[in-house]
Amino acid sequence: MKKLLGLVLLLVLLLSGCGVNQATPPASSPETRVVTDVYGRQVEIPQKVETVAAIGGAARILTYAGCADKLVGVTEMDKENVSAMPYSVVNAEHFATLPSVGSGGANDTPFIEELVTAAPDVIIGFTAENTIQNVAEKTGIPTVGIYPEEMFAESFYDALALIGEIMGTKEQTTQVIDYIKECQADLDRRTRDIPHEEKPTVYTGAVSFKGPHGFEGTHANYPPFTAIHARNVADETGEKGAFIVDLEKLIVWDPDIIFLNPANLYLVNEHYAKNKAFYESLTAVQNGQIYTQIPYNYNWTNMEIAIANAYYAGKVIYPERFADVDPIKKADEIFTVMLGRPFYDRLAQDGLRFEKITLGE
Repeated sequence: MKKLLGLVLLLVLLLSGCGVNQATPPASSPETRVVTDVYGRQVEIPQKVETVAAIGGAARILTYAGCADKLVGVTEMDKENVSAMPYSVVNAEHFATLPSVGSGGANDTPFIEELVTAAPDVIIGFTAENTIQNVAEKTGIPTVGIYPEEMFAESFYDALALIGEIMGTKEQTTQVIDYIKECQADLDRRTRDIPHEEKPTVYTGAVSFKGPHGFEGTHANYPPFTAIHARNVADETGEKGAFIVDLEKLIVWDPDIIFLNPANLYLVNEHYAKNKAFYESLTAVQNGQIYTQIPYNYNWTNMEIAIANAYYAGKVIYPERFADVDPIKKADEIFTVMLGRPFYDRLAQDGLRFEKITLGE
């Protein structure tokens, strides 16, 4: 009998959860709902979110999602109002009125007191999970993590969809996602059936990462090239992103077409002035096949510029396949969908254009 009573008591304890250390997920109420962020965290948020603060690079994605007007706090970098971050320009007037709730950038430091004072309904962060968790614990404000990666990554689409759900802008985010996916499909359709051996070889240089770089700064699996199935010579290295290449390798590769970041062209020209023989030995230089790619990584990725770059690269590499595309008009179409207005003229005003380059000029 004692054994039986003991078993019954144990069963009751197990069923009731007593003595078991389990995390209970938040429960929604008539005033709240629960969303799941990129890190699998279940976050209880108000049924209707009226205000939001952004940490890390989240303000850019909130702009794409059509809810930048609901921001009540942004990072210091978000306020820079520079063309390298188009969202900071189109929102400049609004952002200038807001408190800084973080430093911004890859090593963003959230400002806890400012976040508490701003008192948003929700904080959205494009940053590391431990940062998200720390902010949530210290502010007591629902904090949601997103992590959109490259321009056509599922994580990007997921981030937009989640923000649309949180902020009540599902119609806008659905339109943006559908448009970007159509761009992705369009670029693929135009280029996927070109035989590998018929493609010109290409190289992108003067790529910025952890600071500016000259001709040697390049990018394997460069997303605008990948989107159009370009034959990127840097891909054979096995690298996965931006890196420094030995310039002697360029002589071996001898790419047919070269693309350079105009923001770092001064570094290329400085090196060219002292090493003309190296550059003039390259087929692309001899044939005048050097073009621009507008830099798109500044305080994370400016997705709209990356997509526009893919269309321009396609126009240069496969002119017959992109005969109907005006890269500048297409860029402004992309900018209008994602930023709410055309933006190419502002980029061009700051020297970031789609154009052919002559080294030394």
